[in-house]
Amino acid sequence: MTVSFPAFNPLISSLEPPPVPSVFAWARAYGGGRGPLIDLSQAVPGYAPHADILTWLGEAASSRTNAGYGPIEGEPDLRTVYADWVTQIYGAPVTAGNIHITAGCNQAFMCAAMAVAGAGDRIALTDPFYFNQETTLAMLGIERVLLPLDPAAGFIPEVDAVKTALAKGIKALALVTPNNPTGAIYPAGLLHKIFALCRAAGTWLILDETYRDFLPAGEERPHELLSEPGWQDGLILLYSFSKSFCIPGHRLGAITAGEKTVEQVAKVMDNLQICPPRPPQAAVAKAIPALREWRDGNRVEISRRADALRAVMAQLPDWKMDSLGAYFAFIRHPFEGVPSATVAEKLAKEAGIVCIPGAYFGAHQDAYLRFAFANADATTIAGLVERLSGFSMD
Repeated sequence: MTVSFPAFNPLISSLEPPPVPSVFAWARAYGGGRGPLIDLSQAVPGYAPHADILTWLGEAASSRTNAGYGPIEGEPDLRTVYADWVTQIYGAPVTAGNIHITAGCNQAFMCAAMAVAGAGDRIALTDPFYFNQETTLAMLGIERVLLPLDPAAGFIPEVDAVKTALAKGIKALALVTPNNPTGAIYPAGLLHKIFALCRAAGTWLILDETYRDFLPAGEERPHELLSEPGWQDGLILLYSFSKSFCIPGHRLGAITAGEKTVEQVAKVMDNLQICPPRPPQAAVAKAIPALREWRDGNRVEISRRADALRAVMAQLPDWKMDSLGAYFAFIRHPFEGVPSATVAEKLAKEAGIVCIPGAYFGAHQDAYLRFAFANADATTIAGLVERLSGFSMD
């Protein structure tokens, strides 16, 4: 008797495997001949969590109370403390009712997308895009509309391109600023114009601000959108605690939105996870007010690393840094016509430099590599000069 294998969901089976494991596999094949591995791949803090965070995590993890279910929207203490922090950053009143805690920012995006769009609807992403957002839409059956970004303009969205995307009947426009993968920081005035266009079109603006805590000194307020009357009816902000507090493994993110939106997100969250992980919520609720100076010091350190990469690229005229900011640089490799995955694989295996191919962020990005420079200290970054200047595809 012939037994047929049952079919998988085609929306899932048609997706490529997750990209980061393949990059790590290339790294494991490196023999060490050029010195220690320089890991510029997955965006992870290149320094340890504060000792107090580890202590608070341990205390919270050993709590019998935290072993049980918590509120779907997140712990009241964290929602209140985070709302106060958002209020300070943006200079506009935000309450705990505007906050929904999630298990990381990827989940925050999925919750937001599911709350505002369904199968057959359209959501616009930039090109290049953050790959997890693109695959989230694909598996939900939400059509992806691409908003092309011009390298000559620093990968900053152009108003006319936004208008074109809105004319296609999208339910939401999703932007990431500071951007992943390019690092580009979208000007506050531009975001104001884009939000106005979205509101006029009846379209949601979803703004992923995972890397907002690493804006340059003096630019700590990313925009004034939360001061717009009625912002709650069209704006959703996403955030991750992973980078600022060095706890990516504990999966903690946040949504800032109108209370009606939070109610819809809670319906999604109850089915995805029931509640966010409780120990990191307890730890971060303490860390937000207590560790401001430590976070400010990390911002300065990331800025040093950005300066170090600028200095490196100035010595490598064949490698073009078309964009840099916050956590990432988007580097145009010098091997015209060679796929970015081929270049990245050889860099990892032979030069000990691990980065993400540009093609993972969109079909038109094959000339690029993403360097997550925040992963490495300035001394390590300086070592790129010797390794890249002697690198070839021969």
